[in-house]
Amino acid sequence: MTSLTADTSGLAGGRSLLPLWVGIVAYALLLIIGNRLLLDPDTLWQITVGQWIIDHRAVPRVDVYSFTMAGQPWISTQWLAQVLLAASYALAGWAGPVVLAAASLALTLALLARALGARLRDSTTLVFVLAAVMLMVPHMFARPHVLAMPVMVAWVGGLIAAADRRAAPPLVLLPLMALWANLHGGFVLGLVLIAPIGLDAALAAPAPARRSLLLRWIGFGVLALIASCANPYGWDALLASQRILSLGGALATIGEWAPTNFSRIGPLEVALLVGLGLALWSGVTLPPLRIVMLLGLLHMALSATRNLEVLALLAPLILAAPLAQRIGRETAPAAPGARGMVAATLALAIVGTAALGALHRYAPPQSNAPEAALAALKPLGVQRVFNDYDFGGYLIASGVPPFIDGRTELYGERFVVDQHAAVRLRPPETLFRLLDEYKIDATLLRTEDAATKLLDHVDGWQKVYSDDVATIHLRKPGAAHSAEPKVAPGR
Repeated sequence: MTSLTADTSGLAGGRSLLPLWVGIVAYALLLIIGNRLLLDPDTLWQITVGQWIIDHRAVPRVDVYSFTMAGQPWISTQWLAQVLLAASYALAGWAGPVVLAAASLALTLALLARALGARLRDSTTLVFVLAAVMLMVPHMFARPHVLAMPVMVAWVGGLIAAADRRAAPPLVLLPLMALWANLHGGFVLGLVLIAPIGLDAALAAPAPARRSLLLRWIGFGVLALIASCANPYGWDALLASQRILSLGGALATIGEWAPTNFSRIGPLEVALLVGLGLALWSGVTLPPLRIVMLLGLLHMALSATRNLEVLALLAPLILAAPLAQRIGRETAPAAPGARGMVAATLALAIVGTAALGALHRYAPPQSNAPEAALAALKPLGVQRVFNDYDFGGYLIASGVPPFIDGRTELYGERFVVDQHAAVRLRPPETLFRLLDEYKIDATLLRTEDAATKLLDHVDGWQKVYSDDVATIHLRKPGAAHSAEPKVAPGR
C-alpha cells in the first residue's frame, strides 16, 4: 500500500512527528480565524444544494433555484462535498462547515508534510509546507475544493511515489479517484497527471523493463478512468468539467478565475523568486517529464488564481525526489511514545473544537448576506430580481430565485459576461436591455455598484431600501427619479 494512504508510521512511531504538528497547528489556527473560511458567497448555495440532495435522496439534474435558467440541465459534480457541508451545518450551525474545512485543510498539509518527509529533511519539508500555506490562503474557504484537497495530495503523492520506485501505482489508489470524482470536478487533473508521471517512471526504468512498466501504467490509467465514473452522473461528470473550462470570457469576470496579477508583489512572485534562486544556487536538475509537469502547474497558477493551491501542493511532490538526491536527507530517530502523543493530541483537538465552537460565533460576513435588504424585499412580493453576482448564494439559501449565482457553468459565457457588464455599466445599455429582456421587477445590488447609482436617477425605478451593503430599486411606472445626477461644472 502507498506511503500516503496506508502507512501511518510517519504519524505514529516513525521518523518524525512533523506531520502531526503541522496538522494540529494548522487546524488550531484555522479554527481561530474560522470566519475567514466563510468569506466566499458560494458556501451558502453549496450548503443549500447539499440539503436538497439529503431531502430528496437524489442528485440535481436540472436547475431548481434561479428564474432565469429554471429547468435547464445542470449537474453537481461536487454533490458529496455539498452533502458533507450541509450535514455539518445541520449538526452545528456555521461552526460545522468551519470545522469540516479546517480539518480538511489541516489533513492536507499533514499529508503533504508526510509525503515530503519521506524524502527530505524536516527543515526542508517545513519550508515547502509554509510556502504552500502562503499560496493557499487566498482560496481557503468552506467549499468543496477544500474537502477534495487531501484526496488530491494522497492521489498525486501515491503516483509520484510509485514513479520514484520505478513501479506501477498500487490498485489501492483507485478508491481515491472514485472519492475525488464525487467531491469535486478537479478529479480530471488527477486523471491527466497519470500520463506524464507514468512516462517519467518508464523513462527512468531500466531499458528492458520500460515497455512492461508503461503497459502497467496504461492499464492503471484505464482503471482510474473507470473509477472516476463511479458517481451518480457517470461519464457526464467528465464533460461537466470541460464545460467549466470552456466558459472563456466569463471566467475573467470571476475573481478566483482571473489571471495572477504581478502589478504588486504577492505570494506567487515571492515563491517563484525564492524557488528560482535556490534552484540556481543548489544546481537541482529535473527529468524532462517533471519539468513539463512543473511548467504545466505554473501555467495553471498564472492563468487563474484559484490554481495557486494546486501548484502549492503538487509542485513539492514533483520536486522532492530530485531535490533529495542533490541535498541529501537526514534520518531522524523514532519518536518515543509517538502513538500516545498522537492519541493525546487528537483528543485535545476534539475538546478544543467543542470549547471554541461553544464560545465563538461563526457566521458569513454581512457583505455577502444582505439580511436586512432581503427582509425589506420579501414583503414587496416581487418575482424577478436582478441581483449582484455575490448575492446569488444568499438568495438561494433564503428561498428567493436569483437572476444569477455562482454556478457559472449553468448560465454560460454570454449571460455571465452580460450581467457583469450591466452592473458596471459597460455600457449602460446592457443594464436596461437585461432589465427589459428578463422583465425584472426589482434590483438587489451592492450600494456602491455603478448600476445602483444610475438607477437613482432613472424614471420608472424607485429606491425602496438602502444600507451600507445593498440597495433595492423597484420597477414602478410613473416613478420620478429622486435626484438629479451630479455634474461637475466645466472649466
